[in-house]
Amino acid sequence: MAAPTADTILKITDISKTFGPVAALKNMHLDVRRGRVHTLLGENGAGKSTLMKILAGIYQPTEGSISFEGKPYHPANPQDAAAFGLTIVFQELSLCNNMTVAENILATREPATAGFINDRKLNGRAAEIVRELGLPISVEAKVGDLSIAQRQLVEIAKGLSIEAKIVILDEPTSSLSDSEAEILFEIIARLKKRGAAVIYISHRMEEIMRLSDDITVMRDGEYIATRERDDVTIDELISLMVGRKMEEIYPPRISAAPDMATAPILSVENFHRDDEFEEVSFEVRPGEILGFFGLIGSGRSEIMNALFGMRQAAGTVRLNGKPIVLDSPVKAIESGFGFVTENRKEEGLVLSHSVENNISMVALKDFASKLGFLRRRAERQAAVSEVARLAIKTGSLDTPAGALSGGNQQKIVLAKWLLTRPKVLILDEPTRGVDVGAKFEIYKIIRQLAAEGTAILLVSSELPEVLGMSDRIAVMHEGRLSGIAAGGDLNPEKIMALATGLTA
Repeated sequence: MAAPTADTILKITDISKTFGPVAALKNMHLDVRRGRVHTLLGENGAGKSTLMKILAGIYQPTEGSISFEGKPYHPANPQDAAAFGLTIVFQELSLCNNMTVAENILATREPATAGFINDRKLNGRAAEIVRELGLPISVEAKVGDLSIAQRQLVEIAKGLSIEAKIVILDEPTSSLSDSEAEILFEIIARLKKRGAAVIYISHRMEEIMRLSDDITVMRDGEYIATRERDDVTIDELISLMVGRKMEEIYPPRISAAPDMATAPILSVENFHRDDEFEEVSFEVRPGEILGFFGLIGSGRSEIMNALFGMRQAAGTVRLNGKPIVLDSPVKAIESGFGFVTENRKEEGLVLSHSVENNISMVALKDFASKLGFLRRRAERQAAVSEVARLAIKTGSLDTPAGALSGGNQQKIVLAKWLLTRPKVLILDEPTRGVDVGAKFEIYKIIRQLAAEGTAILLVSSELPEVLGMSDRIAVMHEGRLSGIAAGGDLNPEKIMALATGLTA
């Protein structure tokens, strides 16, 4: 690693962190310079989040030292970190859904008059911050009424409401559309221009190569290497990160593409719901991966929620040619649907429950004896198999799901539905916040499921992902299905034209 230069603002030396017998960080070191974007790259479980929580004062290191502008740095809490000049925007949202955007952005720093919060000043200051950042959000809206992408923008505004010398951004674009990500990139450029250092965590390689000045790779809690962006390739970074070469980002099909003459397993006709989507019709065949792409707010996730009975919609839905009414998730599950939701923490997991309980919760009836008693050995063996199949990194099956990294939590959600052996599997952003190596493992599972005859609806905001994995792509624009691309139309130009409404 290169020696620190005069413009080094943060120096991390031999930092280690243990949780009981588990070593999350081992002798980690890092030099961060002013006016530069320093990306941290590593698979889930590499130790990135642990290191960031130490910098934010949430964790205390077991060993090692940190200096900030040449002075010892050991914050006791996030308020201490902010006083030094460090702010962090976490991937996992820390917002209060029952509060307004303004109240979230200025939480604990509300302007007050005679001891009472001054709502006019609060909204005015928050509106000024949102306007300066160029974010398309009303400060008076309740956060609970916003989409996941809009909440992510609020989280960014909250973190950047404090003028900081070091800004940590943890997967900030994981749920943003391309246009929203561009707003963030402009903000980062302004931060660099005023001399702030940005520590950036992302799994999106194209994004990393665009934004980074310096890139540090971590693996299994240890420092691997630091490279300047212009001196390294994506292939080299992936090899450093996973310890092996990734010959293919998207694994090839295991079996032949489904014959379009085959009868569809799922047919949807004139599906509509007021103010969300209208006149949506499509069909998917056994073994087919039908991608759904669209910009944020296009209605993709809303359609999937309605198909799973989470919200009511009108139209005709047929499963194996027979009309069905999906008026509840229970009915959807009984009919053979599975659903990996976009928001794993609120909708996909019970964070306080064990890995085993989360994996088996939907398929519990399969582990019941004739007398109705739970066959614990069968339940545990099924969980063991899924943990091995999806390479879920956990200390034990009894570990609370909330203690695992985001990528491993996402694998648990996928494992939960695989146990039900669904006929139709809905995947809404299945690799959100998941590193390259874990993505590859999830893609292989998706390919295997398709080969076994499962019909898959794959919703993704990552155009390379939906292009790399789909047999056909249904493209949404402002609540309408603007087209279904197949064959020669499966290219970025055609898909983006449909997504932006430029072609009929």
